[in-house]
Order: sequence, then structure tokens, then C-alpha cells
Amino acid sequence: MSKEGPDWDGLLKWSLSHSDGTGEARNLSEDDRRWFMEAMQAQTVDVMQRLKELTQVMNTPEEVLESQGVTPVDIEDMLDELQEHVEVIDVANDLHSVGGLVPLLGYLRNAHANIRAKAADVVSTMVQNNPRSQQLVMEANGLEPLLTNFTSDSDVTVRTKALGAISSLIRHNKPGIAAFRLANGYAGLRDALGSENVRFQRKALNLIDYLLHENASDCSIVTELGFPRLMVHLASSADADVREAALRGLVELARDKNGGNNSGHIEDEEKLKQILQERIKDIGLMSQEDLGAAREERQLVDSLWRSCYNEPSSLGEKGLLHLPGEDSLPPDVASQHFEPPLRAWAANRDADKNSSAEKKQAPLLLGLGPAPGLENTQGSSTSNANTDADKQK
Repeated sequence: MSKEGPDWDGLLKWSLSHSDGTGEARNLSEDDRRWFMEAMQAQTVDVMQRLKELTQVMNTPEEVLESQGVTPVDIEDMLDELQEHVEVIDVANDLHSVGGLVPLLGYLRNAHANIRAKAADVVSTMVQNNPRSQQLVMEANGLEPLLTNFTSDSDVTVRTKALGAISSLIRHNKPGIAAFRLANGYAGLRDALGSENVRFQRKALNLIDYLLHENASDCSIVTELGFPRLMVHLASSADADVREAALRGLVELARDKNGGNNSGHIEDEEKLKQILQERIKDIGLMSQEDLGAAREERQLVDSLWRSCYNEPSSLGEKGLLHLPGEDSLPPDVASQHFEPPLRAWAANRDADKNSSAEKKQAPLLLGLGPAPGLENTQGSSTSNANTDADKQK
């Protein structure tokens, strides 16, 4: 399924041989022009035609492909190519019009785990920040196989990829969020938090954080399902991204509790306090470089401490909450690189203003000035009058 790339080196050499960049552009001969156009057309991919070709392969029964020597690895390569194409929003939306969306979703049920994972990657790329493709996938019932793979697939990579696709599908998509909730998607997220796979945990926590931020009422759901206990445990994870994501979720729960929507979101606050104290201790042992990288974690620990215990954490007293220079303005790059020209421009502008002001400061004249066009006549008359006066003297 792989294809050779464009012969860009040949085209570059041809281009350089016809121009050194210093002389005037010369007219190409008809043969040169024809060769160049043929070379460019040979390397230009008709994306719509290619989508149709890939769709034809996806619509071909697997046994037929096997009889023709097409292997699962070939299908994976084809999905990799398709993913590159659908990175363009218009191409992603066109996949449905050429009949490729339904067979793509069918690959989510393929017997090969790698193909299921690759198909989820393609779907994730298609629907990310793309409302039209989100709608098309929802209408094609694409959420159902993704949820199945996310919650019950035996391969953790497939589960993780399916979760990533679900996250892209339901973000900024209210019907998708509603369908996720109705399908008991939160139970799948709870199971993901209990997994030993760090990447799976991270994706689940990020989606939880988004859902709680969008729907504060879901705090009661995650509390009933036991999320706070799992988040408290993950707040001490060895993975920094998992720790921060868990702390963000706990901050959302604590804020909702303080807002009066529900009480007891974080049941084991003593356990949480112990973990936060350990994080403060570990932060105090960090190098200056690590402290800079842990800026968000430091702020989350302090915010969670304030929300739960109505007092600032000891990070502030230890000088670990705001490091020197973190709250300062960004470096003045403009003045360093552009100050001389700007200053010269400003100086010229001021000089122009002063010159204009000097021009406007004419001597005060009594009476009306000369009429337009009579300036020279007036000047001559004045000169003659002065001459006559001298003669009389």
C-alpha cells in the first residue's frame, strides 16, 4: 500500500540549473516547459481520487483482500495514509461523501487490535475541532463501537485510542456529551483511573476535567461513582502529568463543594491532607529547574489546600508558590531589537512636528492679508514704496 514520494531533488536540480538567483529570469523553451509540467503533474496527488481508492479498499471484504495478498500491515499503512489526508478539515468532511466513513467505523470492530487502534486514530483526527465531522460520526453511530472498545477491549492500546477518539468526538459537542452520559461513559472513566496504564489514566483524567468544567452538576455523578478516592490516590502518582490532572479534578470538586452544590465530594480529606503535605515536602526538595517545570502543580496544590482547609498552604511561606521572576512581565524584546528604528522614527516625527509648529508661528499682522495670487504684486508694490520713501529723504 506504500507509494513512492515525489522526486523533489530532481525538480530542485532542474530549477537551480535554470536560475542562479542573480540574473534575469529567462524564457523557458517549450520542451523545458512541457517537462516541468509533466513532472509536477506526476507528483501531484488527487486527494479526492485517492479517497475514493482508499474507500474502495475499505469496502472490499477482508477475505477478498487476503486472497489478493493484502495483509493487516497493509491495512494499517492505508489507515496511516488516510489519517494524513483527513488532517485537512475539508477532506475529513468529504470522506463521508465518497462513502468512506461507514467502512472506516467498521474497522473499529476488526479482529486485529492494531487495525482497531489505527481506525480510532483516524476518527480522532477527523473530528477534532470539526463540528461537521462530529455530527457525521454521531449520525453514523460511531460513538457506540468507540465506547465498546473503550470499556471492554482486551488490548489496553485499543482502549486508550478509543478514549482519545471519544474525547475528540464529544468536546464542544453537546449531543455527544449527552450520549456519553447516557451510555454510562463515566463508569468507563472510573475503570480507566483504576488502570495501571499511565497514558490511559492521563487521558481519562483530562476528559473528566473537561466534563466537570463544562457541567458542574456532574460532580455529584463522579462522587457517587467513587472518583474522589481514585483522584486522591493518583495525586501522588510518579507521573507529573497524572498528578496535575488528578489535582485539577480535585480542585473542580472542591470548588463545587464550596459553592454549595453538594457536600462531601472529597470524603477522605485527612488522606488528601496527608498527600498534599507530602507533595509540599517533595516540592521543597526540587531543584530550581524542576520547580519551574512544576509551576502548575504548585499552584494546584495551593488552590486545593485553600479550598479544603480555608487557609493558604505553606508553599507561600516557604517562597515556593511564586518564584522570583515568574510574575514579572515578559522580556522587552521589542526595545532590544527595534528601539533604534522606532526611536529614529519618533525623533523624525517630533522634528516634523516642531518644524510644522515653527511654520505656523507667523508674525501677527494687522489687517487682512493679501488675496491669493497677489503675493508677488504686493511684494513689488512694497519694494517700490520703500524706494520712493528713500528718494524723498
